[in-house]
Amino acid sequence: MVNGVTAFSPNYVTARQRFRNAATARGWSLDSQAVENVGPDDCELFWDAAYSPVTGTDKAIIISSGLHGVEGFFGSAVQLAFLESQRRLADTGIRYLFLHGLNPYGFAWLRRFTEDNVDLNRNFLLPGEPYAGAPEGYAALDGLLNPKCPPSRWEPFRLKALLAVAGQGMNSLRQTIAAGQYEFPQGLFFGGLAPSATSRWLAAHLPRWLEGVQDVLHLDIHTGLGRWGDSKLLIDYELTAFQRQRLSDWFGSDSFEIGAESEVAYPTRGSFGKWCVSQGWAANYLYACAEVGTYDPIHVLGALRAENQAHHWSTDASTVARWAKQRLKESFCPSSPGWRAQTVEDALQLLHRGERGLAALPSGTN
Repeated sequence: MVNGVTAFSPNYVTARQRFRNAATARGWSLDSQAVENVGPDDCELFWDAAYSPVTGTDKAIIISSGLHGVEGFFGSAVQLAFLESQRRLADTGIRYLFLHGLNPYGFAWLRRFTEDNVDLNRNFLLPGEPYAGAPEGYAALDGLLNPKCPPSRWEPFRLKALLAVAGQGMNSLRQTIAAGQYEFPQGLFFGGLAPSATSRWLAAHLPRWLEGVQDVLHLDIHTGLGRWGDSKLLIDYELTAFQRQRLSDWFGSDSFEIGAESEVAYPTRGSFGKWCVSQGWAANYLYACAEVGTYDPIHVLGALRAENQAHHWSTDASTVARWAKQRLKESFCPSSPGWRAQTVEDALQLLHRGERGLAALPSGTN
């Protein structure tokens, strides 16, 4: 059995194989679809879904990981730790659906973004929302955020970023930078110009996976925002009183933050959560981004910037590109055994609280 440290895999291929083996050992079904691109050493890349054999239930838990590529190392570890636990899942009366590595290209190549430089959590625009525009002020920051040259270990980016913070304030700056932009294809937080292949794959299959379900709890696992090791549920859509009450009852009133009220997150365009809730796959669809903190915001932004520079302006085999990618991995999946053990355990406890809340609901809750 794995623990909070051994659940982490060294690369995408190993993580995927361990996930599939654990799901098969549980008796779960697997659905996989190859993507067009390949990973390092020409390894094949796939979207993978695993779901439990429980039938006749109208309750489901979805755990998704890797929407932001490199963050899949942590999400995969949580999924594996849950799958290899010795708990009897059939007793809960819940259907489980685990979506693994939703951005397999980014996972394999140590990127947050896709092969087209798309931030998938800015790509799920709703009907009528154009793939166009950028926050006011983003263009003025383009030179700072997206320099057209290979990264340098010695560039004083932290000083430059602190000067920008002093000029605009942290909250204003993070909203300008990270809300989602559709005008700078090589820039950070680019939402794309059309729905991604990932969104099309999910739209094609989620109705089947959730057929007959009335109550859904969907936790999408992310890292990189918040204090070191802290866990928080982030909500970026307007909660109904019913949804807010469920979050409070199941996880605690201080466990979640909402949009502009958040000290950790920021409102975004084209987010996965808004899209999922809007689809009508279940009468009661409760989504939350389960975020775990790593390094400070300037450190994380610097790592994103350096890797993006390396992706566009150097070769994958170069020393500086390898440095930038390993720095990005460390920023979103710290190598600290203490961080890994504690955060996986916290994530499992979060999932178990959600299970208890969902299992306690009478069937056919409205």
